[in-house]
Amino acid sequence: MEKHPFKIAGITLFLAGRYLFAAVFLYGFWHKLVKGWLWSDLMQGFFTKRLGELPAGSFQAIYLEQFAIPLAFPIAWIVTIGELLIGLGLVFGFAVRANAAFALFMVLNFAAGGYYNLSLPPFMLFAILMMLFPSGHWFGLDKQLNRKYPDSLWFR
Repeated sequence: MEKHPFKIAGITLFLAGRYLFAAVFLYGFWHKLVKGWLWSDLMQGFFTKRLGELPAGSFQAIYLEQFAIPLAFPIAWIVTIGELLIGLGLVFGFAVRANAAFALFMVLNFAAGGYYNLSLPPFMLFAILMMLFPSGHWFGLDKQLNRKYPDSLWFR
């Protein structure tokens, strides 16, 4: 640690960011679970309300009309269970790069549905950074699983 204090500080900050990222996704899962998103039409209602706020014919409006609203129930399941899987994967350092890619996919879909705000670019950037850096090897299960399964893309 004395040899590379900046490297250790950078890794520590990065891991703190990974855990903060995971906490946001786990909170999203918990919120949707206790509000009943998995067995109600809440998501469809949110999509329909957002559609009324968007300019007609915009990419986001078309995305909601043609994709999100008709598939609101399966999307609610994918988002809710996806947030749980991403959050747990990041907490335990399990398949961090794959979970970061899934998180980026979900955040991009939130933006496509017209739910863009200033919190999304940092999430997108950090998801990309988690795909680039081996934080699951620094602290997590990826290092051990990579040793056991060296050819697996999941644990690189």
